[in-house]
Amino acid sequence: MADAYIIDAARTPRGIGKAGKGALTEFHPGRLLAQVFEEIGNRNDLNTEEIDDVVVACSSQIGKQGSCVGRMAALDAGWSDKACGMTLDRFCGSGITSVNIAAANLMSGMDDLCVAGGVEMMSYTPTVPRADKNRTVDGSNLHLRNLHAQPHQGICADMIATLDGFTREDVDALAVESQKRAKHAIDNGYFDKSLIKVRNEDGSIALEAEEFPRPGTTMESLAKLDTVFDKFMQVAIDETGETFDQLVKRAYPDMNINHIHHAGNSSGVVDGAAAIIMASKEYAARVGWKPRARVRAIATVGGSPTLMLNEPGPAANKVLARAGMTADDIDLFEVNEAFSVVAAKFMRDLKLDPEKVNVNGGAMALGHPIGATGSILIGTALDELERRDLNTALITMCTGGGMAPAIIIERV
Repeated sequence: MADAYIIDAARTPRGIGKAGKGALTEFHPGRLLAQVFEEIGNRNDLNTEEIDDVVVACSSQIGKQGSCVGRMAALDAGWSDKACGMTLDRFCGSGITSVNIAAANLMSGMDDLCVAGGVEMMSYTPTVPRADKNRTVDGSNLHLRNLHAQPHQGICADMIATLDGFTREDVDALAVESQKRAKHAIDNGYFDKSLIKVRNEDGSIALEAEEFPRPGTTMESLAKLDTVFDKFMQVAIDETGETFDQLVKRAYPDMNINHIHHAGNSSGVVDGAAAIIMASKEYAARVGWKPRARVRAIATVGGSPTLMLNEPGPAANKVLARAGMTADDIDLFEVNEAFSVVAAKFMRDLKLDPEKVNVNGGAMALGHPIGATGSILIGTALDELERRDLNTALITMCTGGGMAPAIIIERV
C-alpha cells in the first residue's frame, strides 16, 4: 500500500455564526473556501491542472452551500477546470472523512494529488429545533424512527452524562480548561501557521483571528448559565407532533435525564473553512515538496444512533489497531468538543493523560463549523506536533447517527 502525505494545511479563523454579529456571515461559503484554496495553492506553487480530486466536506448542503461547493469553490479560486471536485456529508465527522477519502485514494495508488477540506456557514443553518422546521437526524422518516430513536444531539449529550455519571461540575471544569488553553494558544501564536486572513472584496481584512473564544470564562460564570436541552424536551420535532421527550422514552422509558449542558460547555456556533494538500510520495518528490506528515491509518466506526455521540473511543481503538499502535504511542490527541461530555468520556474510556488531549483548547472555546472542523483539527494537531517536536497525533470526533471517523498522522 502506498503512503499518503500531508503537504500543507490552511484554514480561516472561526467567525461567530450569528447573522449581524459574526465577521464572516455575509460571505458566500464557496468564496470563503476559495480564499483558503487560493492561499494554500499560492504558498505551495500548486499546479491545479494536476489535481486528481478536491474532496470537500459540508454537512448542510442547502442554498448557498449546495451545488457541490467543493467543485464550485475550486473554480472560484481560479483553479484549473481539470481539478475535479466533490462534496460529502458525514454530519460533524465530515471534515475528517474528506481527508480520509483523499488519503484512501492516494494509498490505493489511484490518485497522486488531492486537496481535502471542508466548509460550514453555521450562520445559515440554525440548530435550535422548531415545530415548523424539521431538525431531526432521521429526516422525518417514520419507518426509520420506529427502528432507531435519534434525539437532538444536545439531549444525547445529557443522556450520556446521566448514564456515565458525569456531573455539571465535571463538564464545566473541562469547558473552563478549554477556554484557558485556547487563550494561551492564541496569545502565543500557536495557530498562526495555518491561519489565513479572510478578505472582503475590496481587499480589506474581514477576519484574521479567532472570533468566538470567551477567555474570561470561569466556573462561577458558567454556574450562572441555564441548561439548554431540557427546554427542548417538549418541543414538537416535526409535523407529527411527537416531542423529544416522547422520542427518548421510546428507547429509554425509565431514564430521568440529568441535564447539565449549556451554551458554555457545548461547541460554539461558528463559520469557517479549511483545506489540506495531500500527495503521493512520488508526486511530492517530483515537484520538490517536503511533506509534513504521512497518514498512518484511517478508520470509521458506527454505534448506537440513539446515544449518538459515544463512538470516538471505539474509533480511536480501531484506528490504533490498524496502525499497530497503542494509545501510549500517540503524542497528541484531538477529539472534537461537540459537547463537554464527549471529550470527558473519551479521555476516561481510553485512560488518557488530559495534558495530551486538546492541548490548545477545542470547540467549546473556538467553535465547531461542522463540515470544516475535522480538517481544522488535523491541521491544528500537525502544527502542534511540529511546535513541540513530537511525532504522532490521533484525531477523531463524534457524528450524528452514531458514527465516528478517526485518523492517525505521523511527522516525516
